[in-house]
Amino acid sequence: MTPAPRILLCGDVLGRLNQLCKRVSSVNKSAGPFDALLCVGQFFPDSPDGLEEFNDYIAGRSNFPIPTYFIGDYGVGAPKILSATSKEAGNQGFKMDGLKVCGNLYWLKGSGKFTLHGLSVVYLCGRKSASGMQFGTYSEDDVDALRALAEEPGIVDIFLTNEWPSGVTNKAATSDVPSGVSDSADADSTISELVADIKPRYHVAGTMGVFYAREPYTNVDAVHVTRFMGLAPVGNKNKQKFIHAISPTPASTMSSVEICAKPPNTTLSPYTMVEKATPTEAKAERPGESGSDSQYWRYDVSQKRQKHGDGDSERLCFKFTSSGCCPRGEKCHFRHDEDARQQSIRGVCFDLLNKGKCERGPDCNFKHSLQDENGSASSRRSFGTPSSNRSKECWFCLSSPSVESHLITGIGEHYYSALAKGPLVEDHVLIVPVEHLPNTLSMPEDCEIELNRVQNSLKAYFENQGKQVVFFEWVFKRATHANLQVVPVPSSRASGIKDIFNLAAKKLGFKFKTIESTNNSEGRRLLRTQYDRSCSLFYVELPGGTILTHVVEENERFPSQFGREVLAGLLNTADRADWKNCKLSKEEETKMAERFKKQFEAYDPNR
Repeated sequence: MTPAPRILLCGDVLGRLNQLCKRVSSVNKSAGPFDALLCVGQFFPDSPDGLEEFNDYIAGRSNFPIPTYFIGDYGVGAPKILSATSKEAGNQGFKMDGLKVCGNLYWLKGSGKFTLHGLSVVYLCGRKSASGMQFGTYSEDDVDALRALAEEPGIVDIFLTNEWPSGVTNKAATSDVPSGVSDSADADSTISELVADIKPRYHVAGTMGVFYAREPYTNVDAVHVTRFMGLAPVGNKNKQKFIHAISPTPASTMSSVEICAKPPNTTLSPYTMVEKATPTEAKAERPGESGSDSQYWRYDVSQKRQKHGDGDSERLCFKFTSSGCCPRGEKCHFRHDEDARQQSIRGVCFDLLNKGKCERGPDCNFKHSLQDENGSASSRRSFGTPSSNRSKECWFCLSSPSVESHLITGIGEHYYSALAKGPLVEDHVLIVPVEHLPNTLSMPEDCEIELNRVQNSLKAYFENQGKQVVFFEWVFKRATHANLQVVPVPSSRASGIKDIFNLAAKKLGFKFKTIESTNNSEGRRLLRTQYDRSCSLFYVELPGGTILTHVVEENERFPSQFGREVLAGLLNTADRADWKNCKLSKEEETKMAERFKKQFEAYDPNR
């Protein structure tokens, strides 16, 4: 069994890096090794006197003993150092697992979620402020992104904030609460709302100048408890604890009994503003739900109160724009725009896409021009149909420098096959048109012969392994390059595929139309005759030939990862619903692709 990761937590560093690193090295030697150090509260010095010591680490003259992550991006020297960090080539785009500042030091910028040695870590960088400063404060978009993350499946292990949440001492043992903390004006009500939604197992904060480990408390609509920990500054005069070690087993690997365990000193939640779900919001029965065979479906959650009014519908959803997947689905009050998503992939500034302007000025590290339909740059906010010129930057075009060629498993005349990046299951395959076209239904009709041959080969290959195959495609009318997804499912679960897709549709408020046929070839022929190119469409080809289709209306909020999430539920692998949770190294991907090619060789129609 893999041992639980060992993590050090630290309060405000205040630029005292020599003292911090000396202590970490000592603890690491006596009680380690530790996997990472997570710092909350102000990380940079209070005065210019501390910059020389700080710059020794930035320049590489001194080193951090273990990987160190911080969210307190404020203090003397922060703007200059972090501005230079943002411009580094390796720190471009949305990097939720930290921007590298120097050896073993990473800045967790904005807000986000990443996996650290199996632990799910969520963070909010900066402090609450109306000053509009580029560094040191969090924005409304950062908070909105975390509210969206709170709707994702799975339990968050660690939540990092700089400021304490207001009300955290409510219902606590008053004798253990440090003097002056319970009524402090420095606490943040926004963080209280976020932590009540996110429900982490550990919440860590700094800035208050004292050490405080609150009793565990229960969460509304969750079975696990949360532990809050406030840490003191490094080198504080009162010698209060500024570093603390934890070794939590990742929630994703824990049993239900372990998750539900509550220590004897557990209290009620201190956040009284959270409302309980009403009895009418109880979960619906899921197909095949019984004992150990219970199935997960992420839309089967109680309705939470909405924090945004309808007036937000014109603003872009940060989660969808940055990752292509919004867990709120139809509940999201923000706009899911695929063209904005494509511009984001090219590195365009989110503020420019969302508001039409960027207020960060020349220090912003992202692009401030869009590509119009002729492939030329434009600063206006206009998301037109992608042009063929954009194939130069397309992940799927074989001529593109961005194509992941090590994942390709076979190339035909009109289609090539590749393993999916961040696969739902090990042999998750994509069938991709060689030509830069928006969907497989737009391909010339004679190309269907080759596609059918590839599909039949994959079905035969997986059938020999005791599996059935599900094919699905999300047809955006403005999509840039088609890919038909191929997911093998154990034959023992194949009978539940249709039921769980229909249940998911019901949860989202629509009903699939059904195309009955005895094989995929005939089903696709009927699908092509019914497809209206002016509309977006989701369809899934089930084992046996039946096809379920849904025309997505212009203003309908349809989850971009719908097919994957439903199958993750069927396979009881909720943590794999988001492809980013399944990312592998290039070496692992290459080995996986070579293994698949060798096993598939006898079935490969392109031999």
